[in-house]
Amino acid sequence: MNVITHTAATPGASIKTRSLRERIRAHFRARSDEGQSLLEFALCAPILLIVVTGISTFGFTLNNYLVMTNAVNTSAQLLAIMRSSPTYTDPCAAAVTAFQNAAPILKTTSLKYSFVLNGTPYASNTTSCTSGVANLVQGQSAQMTVTYPCSLAVYGANLLPGCTLRVQTTEIVQ
Repeated sequence: MNVITHTAATPGASIKTRSLRERIRAHFRARSDEGQSLLEFALCAPILLIVVTGISTFGFTLNNYLVMTNAVNTSAQLLAIMRSSPTYTDPCAAAVTAFQNAAPILKTTSLKYSFVLNGTPYASNTTSCTSGVANLVQGQSAQMTVTYPCSLAVYGANLLPGCTLRVQTTEIVQ
């Protein structure tokens, strides 16, 4: 490195300057690092946004599953104690109503229900089973299954097409 020392007019003061070539090289070295962090952010931001959006989409789906689980448990418990109550003539319709009241965030038109009362299955997407009262026998099982479509779409791309949440529970009739 060529360093030229100039002596100032006042004694004891010296100024060190670099050659023009060294100053230009230092200038370009400093400028090459200025946009590095901006470039790194520009490259990482889309990936970060996709990951965060995917996590939140999965969180919404998990929330729907937890709401469904709670609602199915509530409805199946209602089925289990329904035998002793003369006010219920249609156990399936009462269980569906209890489910919809316990899960108001779910779209009711997308829900599909199926019941098995004392070993007798009722067709999928059944919301009524008036003959089901006879099948509510003490000590036997009452099973309720609910399915709901889920969407794991991130920026228009469905990561798991055909995803269906399925919750099932069985209670003993009291």
